[in-house]
Amino acid sequence: MALRLGTIVEALGGELHGDPDLQITGLAPLEQATTTQLSFLSNPKYQQQLAISSAGCVIVDRAMSDIAMSRANCIVAEQPYLYFARVTQLWRKHHPLPVGNRIHPSAVVDPTATVHETASIGPLCVIEANARIGAGSQLKSRVTVGASCVIGERCLIHPGVVIGADGFGFAKDGARWEKIEQLGSVRIGNDVEIGANTCIDRGALADTVIEDGVKLDNLIQIGHNVHVGRNTAMAGCVGVAGSAHIGANCTIGGSAGVLGHLTIADNVHISSFTLVTRSINKPGHYTGFYPLDENSVWEKNAASLKQLATLRERLRTLEKDVKEIKK
Repeated sequence: MALRLGTIVEALGGELHGDPDLQITGLAPLEQATTTQLSFLSNPKYQQQLAISSAGCVIVDRAMSDIAMSRANCIVAEQPYLYFARVTQLWRKHHPLPVGNRIHPSAVVDPTATVHETASIGPLCVIEANARIGAGSQLKSRVTVGASCVIGERCLIHPGVVIGADGFGFAKDGARWEKIEQLGSVRIGNDVEIGANTCIDRGALADTVIEDGVKLDNLIQIGHNVHVGRNTAMAGCVGVAGSAHIGANCTIGGSAGVLGHLTIADNVHISSFTLVTRSINKPGHYTGFYPLDENSVWEKNAASLKQLATLRERLRTLEKDVKEIKK
């Protein structure tokens, strides 16, 4: 079913330059879009693709509007990528996925668990004792929610997610390990999305907490007693060790790691593959790559690396002094 271009702008705003009666049959990337599909351009470095795209309409910002108008219909928006995100939501609203049983027959839901009447539980899910699933939340296939864990409203939990498994807690007893029973739970706020095969461990004593609006990609490990602030987003394969506290509105790039018991302030952005080894108390963008070595050697090199900028300035001063002497 097509969606009229004018209907999109009426619903979402923006400036339409072109035919409001154009019937949009789908959404597609610039290089693949056809004459009846809608696309977007958010990065100026791809403007060459815009010039040759066959898209029936493109969402652009003001700076790209002249180029866009010269080729076909366009919608001018302050934030094209955000606008496109809202178009995808509008498209889904008009093209909903097939709705099956609210609770799939293959799901196992403990009698003491509470599942809101508007929540949906997919195939082969397991909801354990005293767990609570909030209004409008969706659990896709093979999701496990451990005992006493709480999921808020309008959450989207993708296949294979495990919420509330035991955290990694053991005490050494000579040559063997003694298990520390994990007595806490997991509390997940509203509007949280958790990607496929991500694991969030229950707390050892207090709860593991994921606040409202957090977005977690696939294959992420959240250790016990971690606290993740509202609207923070993590890309795939991030690992957060136990008792780390991550602030609000942070982003953590793919395969980055955060060591346990550290604190990260609000509005901190961590690059992909960075290992956070100390607390970060100031907002900003942080990056760190360091080669593997024997620990004693690594520690010496790391200490030297901190002095690198100072040593560079001293070397420059020395070079200037040598030049003056040679004169």
